[in-house]
Amino acid sequence: MKKNYSDTDSFLTFIGGYMKIKSVILTILLVAVISFQIVYGEKLIIFHAGSLTVPFKKLKVAFEKTHPDVQVLLEASGSRKAARKISDIHKNADIMASADYKVIDELLIPEYADWNILFASNAMTLMFSDKSKYAEEINVDNWSEILLREGVEYGYSDPNVDPCGYRSLMVWQLESKRLNKSWLYDSLKSHCPVNNIRPKSVELIALLEVGEYDYIFEYESVSKQHNGKYIVFNDSCNLSDNDLGDFYKNAIVQVTGKKIGEYTTLYGAPIVYGITITKNAENRALAIEFIELMLSDEGRDIFRDCGQKPLEKYSIKGNISNLSPILKEVIK
Repeated sequence: MKKNYSDTDSFLTFIGGYMKIKSVILTILLVAVISFQIVYGEKLIIFHAGSLTVPFKKLKVAFEKTHPDVQVLLEASGSRKAARKISDIHKNADIMASADYKVIDELLIPEYADWNILFASNAMTLMFSDKSKYAEEINVDNWSEILLREGVEYGYSDPNVDPCGYRSLMVWQLESKRLNKSWLYDSLKSHCPVNNIRPKSVELIALLEVGEYDYIFEYESVSKQHNGKYIVFNDSCNLSDNDLGDFYKNAIVQVTGKKIGEYTTLYGAPIVYGITITKNAENRALAIEFIELMLSDEGRDIFRDCGQKPLEKYSIKGNISNLSPILKEVIK
């Protein structure tokens, strides 16, 4: 006889079976969630400049070694793009580290961050390979002339999203001034196709390695990390010398501002990196510990091993009233 679930007994039997199945499913899901938390633990989310990828991966390993229940999630991009992911898209991040400390000052403070620790320097270089045209001929004095030769391809990163991009343009302007060749900057800019401008500087390396580009503009640390051939520009235009800050100011570049349709004027300055903890950081205590590691002797050694110079003395900008006592002590 066919069962009729309209009968009370049959209906209750059906409901009972359904509830047992539901209970089993919920138990499985609960166990899965608990297991996931046990395996992965807490997450520390860090947005950072592409040029910090190598040292931050090493810092991640060192940090997770002493924090086995913590997963450090690194997300690399151009520094201005990283800041906009926080300010415009409102993505969650505990830490933001920029290749230009001024990006944090301009785009994150005071709405999304309180302070900004200045921690490392760098220099601008021209990176190339054995495949590059005129690789045996190029040097610190003739590089601009080589780039303008017919058939030479070179690239740089997008100034609107990556500080290495606008610093590349500043190098061109300063070299023009150093050589007293007013036409040089415009020639270098017009000779470089728009397609040779990439979102972040580290993306250019793959294109250099396959021979699509002959030369790319990179930070010295990145050139060293990838074992590439490179020349460091003259001190008057490599943006590494604190004593030449006034001369660097002769370089002026406009990039997109805080709001659509707005532009920000940037002036040449020595390269200085900055780092902050966001106001909405979900793991502030872990973020403090990570930055403490980065600023420690161990962290300084990691940066040196990666070809990047930590500042001799750290400094801080912004509202330090909310800076943790631990970091205040480290910065002293």
